[in-house]
Amino acid sequence: MIIPHLRRQEGNETLPRKERGSGMGLHQGSEPVTALITCLAGCCAKTTIAPLDRVKILLQAQNPHYKHLGVLSTLRAVPKKEGFLGLYRGNGAMMVRVFPYGAIQFMTFENYKKLLSKHLGISRYIHNFMAGSMAGMTAVICTYPLDVVRARLAYQVKGEQRYHGIVHAFRTIRQKEGGMQGFYRGLTPTLIGMVPYAGLSFFTFSSLKTLGLKHFPELLGRPSADNPDVLVLKSHVNLLCGGLAGAMGQTISYPLDVARRRMQLGAVLPDSDKCVSLTKTLKFVYQKYGVKKGLYRGLSLNYIRCVPSQAVAFTTHEFLKQVLYLN
Repeated sequence: MIIPHLRRQEGNETLPRKERGSGMGLHQGSEPVTALITCLAGCCAKTTIAPLDRVKILLQAQNPHYKHLGVLSTLRAVPKKEGFLGLYRGNGAMMVRVFPYGAIQFMTFENYKKLLSKHLGISRYIHNFMAGSMAGMTAVICTYPLDVVRARLAYQVKGEQRYHGIVHAFRTIRQKEGGMQGFYRGLTPTLIGMVPYAGLSFFTFSSLKTLGLKHFPELLGRPSADNPDVLVLKSHVNLLCGGLAGAMGQTISYPLDVARRRMQLGAVLPDSDKCVSLTKTLKFVYQKYGVKKGLYRGLSLNYIRCVPSQAVAFTTHEFLKQVLYLN
């Protein structure tokens, strides 16, 4: 999730950028480079929190080997049962997905925002919300099969593997679960959840950043290392805003995320026949496990993973943008 930096303002005037020698800047046509930076930051962030992501999937889907455990006890139990690398099961598929997902989300967010600004005369905060939601939905649709494969690989336990890698998982799902239809199980709750998650994340982050730099520029902001005329958030403030944005979106959309995971796992689950649609899945989880232990199981883990994820993603992104003179 990347929001363009604000330039420092005096009244309504924007200070001009300093001129650089040719070859130093990448301002013109820099979108592909910035998208690549987004993807690299995403890879670093996802690898950092991969153990937390795997535990979340195990808890959300009530894996029989760990369903009686909590977050911390599952984090301890997985290495004992499956070895240390067990915490990273499914991370390879996630890394493959991060690049197209991040690139598509970034590029479409900018294009959607320009389109909305041109045709809808509404607040730019609403533009950010709508563009973020639309960009997230576009990226999800394009990369959803990889997310399904990642969930299947992360759910299975050592010694009981149904799939022996990304390629084998793709081949098996295509052959045994109706071709492409098998790769899009759970897409409906994913897209519905993307509106509050991606939309609120972009909206909250951009709003906090704009308001912070507007009202408290000296306290919260600092000049960019590569362009003193561009004001950026201080690192710890950037982290705080990103964490709040992620937590807001995740809290609202979490039950849909639980439904998505159970539908994605499909035939892997013993009760897969009760998770064939969004309404049936939500009803089944609520009736069997309730709200706290069902619809919101693992939410605390989401809050824990939010901080390191945003920290690595934003820190990597800010560093690379300054190194490549993209501000």
